[in-house]
Amino acid sequence: MEFRMGIQSYSLRGFDFEQAVAVTSELNLGYLEVYPGHLPPDRGRVVHAKGLLEKHGIRMIAYGVVHLTGDEGQTRPLFEFAREMGIEMLSADPESSSFDLLDRLVGEFGVAIGIHNHGPGHRYADVRTIEEAIERHNESIGVCLDTGHLARVGEDPIEAVYALKGRLHGVHLKDVDRDGRDVVVGTGVLDVEGFLKALEDIGFKGPMVLEYELQPEDPIPGISRSLEFVQARLRAYEGV
Repeated sequence: MEFRMGIQSYSLRGFDFEQAVAVTSELNLGYLEVYPGHLPPDRGRVVHAKGLLEKHGIRMIAYGVVHLTGDEGQTRPLFEFAREMGIEMLSADPESSSFDLLDRLVGEFGVAIGIHNHGPGHRYADVRTIEEAIERHNESIGVCLDTGHLARVGEDPIEAVYALKGRLHGVHLKDVDRDGRDVVVGTGVLDVEGFLKALEDIGFKGPMVLEYELQPEDPIPGISRSLEFVQARLRAYEGV
């Protein structure tokens, strides 16, 4: 199994952007999904940000989570920023009024939208709700599946992978315990090996980023343990 494994920079929110990029490199990860708190979508920051990423050998593959509206004056600049940064996917929380505009923008810019399921009470909490939102729209409008948030609403991330085949554009890899609390990946309810196999079965090509929300002041030990577990599962699978 070969996945483009990275990290959601929200996991490193206790660091500034330059530190977060350096830590990503130190973790031997080549990909980064950047959250707007680290890098606002300002085209004036593009040159500096790209230079910093290049210095550390990191590709900024995704960006978000961003709020998308049907106002082109607000939404188009996000796509312009994404194209200039070489971003493949915007993980997003789009308003229902935005989809006709998004149909046009994903085609124009070649940037996918991954609707981020955000847990109980959110407008895109479960798989069926997202399927209904995207079914009549451009296939580049799909899902960025957050495994932890999906488990919190009582749905199986493995079943979700198969259900979303063809529209799964990204993954936020996260684990939770039976009470829905974030934990180190591999110590909670997520069947990591089964999830990775499901991704391989559907030919998943998008970014898979670890999102670790615990200990923002000192997240590295938990992030490292999570990555070690995932990488061990990948090695075990390859050795079968």
